[in-house]
Amino acid sequence: MENQRLFINFACYYYCFLGCLSLLFSGSNAIDSPQYTVIRSELGVEIRLYKESSWMSSVVRGGTSFETSTKEGFHRLYQYRHGANLNSSHLLMTAPVLTSITNLSSHESNYVVRFYLSSKYDGNALPQPYPELNLVVDKWRSHCVAVRKFSGFAKDDNINGEMEALVTSLDKIWSGKTATIEDESTYTIAQYNASYHLSGRLNEVWINVSGFTADGCPS
Repeated sequence: MENQRLFINFACYYYCFLGCLSLLFSGSNAIDSPQYTVIRSELGVEIRLYKESSWMSSVVRGGTSFETSTKEGFHRLYQYRHGANLNSSHLLMTAPVLTSITNLSSHESNYVVRFYLSSKYDGNALPQPYPELNLVVDKWRSHCVAVRKFSGFAKDDNINGEMEALVTSLDKIWSGKTATIEDESTYTIAQYNASYHLSGRLNEVWINVSGFTADGCPS
């Protein structure tokens, strides 16, 4: 009974957050997101130059499921955003929710679930999470990302295919060029919609790339 209660509470936290995220996107309220410029768009792929950004990150090591690991990591981020920090502050809603996946083997991966920290926070103003949440701040330098959008739900049985489709498109775009994927074992899934949205869903698969220095990407 106790395990069932905890599961129900956990599911409520997860879907409440994504529901709020969806409402903000569909309404008139602006939502803070990392800033970027599209420097190329070809074959359904965007090459984006992202500005420096900061993310609160939750690491799930040795996971065997994208969906389960995302929910586990997100639960800690949800608590942090809703007051589980040394200031008891509630942080502004941001988007998207990221899950970065580093494949260790055919059955095991490390996952990092990330919540974008609004640009209103600097190093001094950012509320510090409770230590027991095991959260860390990742500071990303300006960098370039290859992005492919896909619809439906991001799930265990389709994310690898979406990543492979992105790599296939990049191979065609890069034929005869010097651009490269920075780390072929790691990619990121960006999610934007609540679970109850059955149509018009937006997800993205991201891979860090280099070699577009003429377009402004850092070398």
